[in-house]
Amino acid sequence: MNATANITDADRLSGLLAAQRAAFLLDGAPSLAQRRADLTKLRAAIISHRKEIEDAINIDFGHRSRYETAIMEIVAVAEGVKYLIRNLRRFMAPTRRHVAMTMRMGNARIEYQPLGVVGVMSPWNYPINLALMPVATAIAAGNRVMLKPSEFTPVINALLARVLGEIFSEDQFAIVTGDAAVGAAFTALPFDHLVFTGSTAVGRAVMKAASDNLVPVTLELGGKSPTIIARGLSLDRAAAAVVFGKLVNAGQTCIAPDYALVHEDDLDAFVAAYGRQVASFYPAGPTSEHYTSIVNERQYVRIRDLIEDARAKGARIIEVGNRPGDASNRSNTLAPTVMLGVTDDMRIAHEEIFGPILPIFPYRDIGDAIAYVNARPRPLALYYFGADNEDRRNVLSRTTSGNVTINGTIMHIAQDDLPFGGVGPSGMGAYHSIEGFRSLSHAKGIYEQGRWNLSSLLHAPFKQPIDAILKMILR
Repeated sequence: MNATANITDADRLSGLLAAQRAAFLLDGAPSLAQRRADLTKLRAAIISHRKEIEDAINIDFGHRSRYETAIMEIVAVAEGVKYLIRNLRRFMAPTRRHVAMTMRMGNARIEYQPLGVVGVMSPWNYPINLALMPVATAIAAGNRVMLKPSEFTPVINALLARVLGEIFSEDQFAIVTGDAAVGAAFTALPFDHLVFTGSTAVGRAVMKAASDNLVPVTLELGGKSPTIIARGLSLDRAAAAVVFGKLVNAGQTCIAPDYALVHEDDLDAFVAAYGRQVASFYPAGPTSEHYTSIVNERQYVRIRDLIEDARAKGARIIEVGNRPGDASNRSNTLAPTVMLGVTDDMRIAHEEIFGPILPIFPYRDIGDAIAYVNARPRPLALYYFGADNEDRRNVLSRTTSGNVTINGTIMHIAQDDLPFGGVGPSGMGAYHSIEGFRSLSHAKGIYEQGRWNLSSLLHAPFKQPIDAILKMILR
């Protein structure tokens, strides 16, 4: 078996899709037992190849903390797939629906059936998690899958193709490798559903291409996820949580805290607390084995340009933690940094950072913080630190985002029973939990008419009771 397809032209992509669709139509929907068996094989393969996965991602990134790979990739997938296995019977079960009064002798239900072939396009920042969780969800829903991972992680892509090629046939699961041209051809295929994770700009292009074939899409995008720190908190505790969310994977996380809103009275104290926590997390500084580098020179230069643009326009740039200057000793490595005095004419105020840089903005009251968030595109995540009081309730009720973590950061993504997805520019749809299963299924409504039902009285030629029935229904 071989799940790799090194395809460079649209015709071969179409042939692979046709082969998977033909196999799906021939075999029909897989049973609960078959789906569980496939998910179990996938989970076991990822766990058994842990060291190879850590090595491969480390090569692709230049330096990637092995523990971050283990926790954020391997554990996340292993637990996510386990959740699907345990809950699959419930997900697949038909759900009963209400029957109209005049048809009470019949019954109505929803049955969830596979769509057919699902395309998945995954990004480079979490090349295992963000590739295999949508794949696993598609398999749980009974579909065949074609995966197009990012060309920026070629080593892990080759390992995935080899490992998964040992457990899946190409007509069930295939990896398509190639550059942006292959990616464009991939998005133009007439899949039964397309899942894309990546930037908002590319997401727009993906949705436009999919629309030519009326392919429904799930878009997991990004944006600038805010963190609001309530006045008068224990700042060291809040800063530690922000450091974790901001600096894991060197900030290359779609739900990383992009910027912080801190009460003006606490601004200097929070900057100091943030620096202390960075030093505590990474005592060896930015060349620590636990601190990840930027994935490639292109991304490194992009972030440096954001910093220099802000510096030239008057922002105060503060590198924090131990020995921040050591970052220059390792390729494509940026020291943890905070920014003050960021203004709207700076690129960093509008572009997703995707790096270890934290702009911090002061606010006077919670209404100012809410207004700042609402004046910008709806984010993929929002974080609030504070007690359960009116301010917190106002933040939750008056802002719209993807998911929220309260008094912490990013860990909502680890809750397998919560859907994960954005709103508007940060995405649409979800692929976690039962919502993900249903996104990649067709909900077929079925009405089974009973032998006796009052609806026969609504047929022509109309008889005397019809006026009484209509009067009763329309009262």
